[in-house]
Amino acid sequence: MIASTISSTPVAVLADAPHQLPPTQQLVALASLCKASADPLRLQVLRVLRKDSFGVSELCSIFDIRQPALSHHLKVLASAGLVTTRREGNSIFYRRSELGQHPGLQALQSSIFASIDLTALPADIEDRLAALHLQREANSGNFFRDNAHKFHQQQDLIASYEQYADTVAQVLDNAALQHRHTVLEVGPGDGSFLLELAPRFERVIALDNAPGMLEQARDKAAGACLDNIKFILGDTRSTQLQDLRANCVVINMVLHHTPSPGQILRDVASCLGPGGMVLITDLCSHDQGWARENCGDLWLGFDPQDLARWAADAGLSDIASIYLAQRNGFQVQVRLFGHPDNIRKQL
Repeated sequence: MIASTISSTPVAVLADAPHQLPPTQQLVALASLCKASADPLRLQVLRVLRKDSFGVSELCSIFDIRQPALSHHLKVLASAGLVTTRREGNSIFYRRSELGQHPGLQALQSSIFASIDLTALPADIEDRLAALHLQREANSGNFFRDNAHKFHQQQDLIASYEQYADTVAQVLDNAALQHRHTVLEVGPGDGSFLLELAPRFERVIALDNAPGMLEQARDKAAGACLDNIKFILGDTRSTQLQDLRANCVVINMVLHHTPSPGQILRDVASCLGPGGMVLITDLCSHDQGWARENCGDLWLGFDPQDLARWAADAGLSDIASIYLAQRNGFQVQVRLFGHPDNIRKQL
């Protein structure tokens, strides 16, 4: 059941712009913003939060700083409107606040972010950041290695394949793809959606970094006598994708298991051929913290604006969005992204 459908370029639906602050409050807000950005550590925190969100303990490990000291800096940044938070179970995650400043300060905030992003992080922070991403990736990989035999049971706890598969197939059929030669599915799970992709494209590539899951997908394809699927054990940085120019990339219920969804989108965007599109199915933000331990989730869903922002960082624009009716406290979003020159080709 489809709750709502948006088939247009992304438009931020905002309330009326806030009234201009009285002069005294304007000065206070400006001083707060200047104070928050006048500390090297806080600037480095904003730089780290450029394309990801982190919990307090993760940030402490990245910057090798004790939690009370870091919490003080985060409070200053939050008070100035430079960071925003979201709760995932018992944890608070921080990210940069791209919107939310008073109109008169938005240009200054954007300028601060732009300047920070041109600054390289110290090597030791880069190393600890890379180590954290590797640990996130290892945690997710270990979960699927140890629980591949429980795939359907885990999937049904949140959103079963049957709940979204027909809608995803419909979006794929309606997408104005220039060609339907090659499709890449990232994280095909047990291979169920490969059975939908194989008749629709001349060539299908199934990419998974969990050997147990890839073997299940291979068995399902063999059982259906499909001979146009290539299976690759690896991730989106695999050298086997280096020369790929796919017409479409499909990512079903995968991103919330990955340590860096933004990086995944940048990787797959580089694999697209002319007129190519990326079709993503994933959870909307939720507060079911038990999903981390029981289902190997690294993220408790995504705010739709987060996916749009990561896609924009990858050079992709929003083409269409569909939100399925909520089930078991979870809502599924189906998103179609493409390069800006594809935006005219709406569903």
